[in-house]
Amino acid sequence: MIPMTTEDNNDALNERHRSRMQRKKAVVDAKIAAATDVRGVLLVNTGNGKGKSSSGFGMVIRAMGHDMQVGVVQFIKGAIPTGEERFLRRFPEQCSFHVMGEGYTWETQDRTRDIEKAQAAWACARELLNDPTVGLVLLDELNIALKYHYLDEQTVLADLRARPPAQHVVITGRGAPPELIDAADTVTDMTLVKHAFSQGIQAQPGVEL
Repeated sequence: MIPMTTEDNNDALNERHRSRMQRKKAVVDAKIAAATDVRGVLLVNTGNGKGKSSSGFGMVIRAMGHDMQVGVVQFIKGAIPTGEERFLRRFPEQCSFHVMGEGYTWETQDRTRDIEKAQAAWACARELLNDPTVGLVLLDELNIALKYHYLDEQTVLADLRARPPAQHVVITGRGAPPELIDAADTVTDMTLVKHAFSQGIQAQPGVEL
C-alpha cells in the first residue's frame, strides 16, 4: 500500500470541504427561494448583553444608506449625549431623532414623571408609525417602558400592527414582554458573557456612548 502524501491529504480534505459546502449551498438556496414574502418586519433586541441599541442604530444607518426615511425615539436614555445622536442629527432631512427620556429609572427615581415622559414618547412614536414615508422606526429602550408598565402593552401592540405594511420597526431593551416577542418577526436575545464594566472600566465614547 502506497502511503498518502501531504498533497493527497490536502486534495482529499479539499474535496470533502467542497462537498459539504455544496450541500450547505443547496439548503441555503432552497430557503432563499422559499422566502417570497416582502413586507415590513418587526424586530426585537432584548437580553442582558451589550449591543441591543447598537444593533438598532446600525439598522438605522443601513436603512439611510438605501435612501430610506428613518425615525428614532429614545424612551429612557437622554441624560447623557451619545455618538449616535450626534451623528444622526447631521441628517435632519432623513432622520427624525427624538430623545424623550431623562435617564435610567434608577437615576430619575420619579415614577409619575417617568410615566408622563414614556407616554409623550409613545405619542411621538405613533406619529412615525402612522407615516408611510418612514421606512424604518427605532424604538430604543421601549422594552423598559413596557416592563415597568409605563405604557399600556395592548395599545402598543395595536399601534404596531396598524403601521404601514412596508414599514420596519426595531425595538430594543431588556425584558421584552412575551406578547411582544410573539408579535415580532425576528427576536434576538443578547447574552452577556463578559463586560468591561464589571472589571471597573467605565463607559467610553465610541463604545457605550
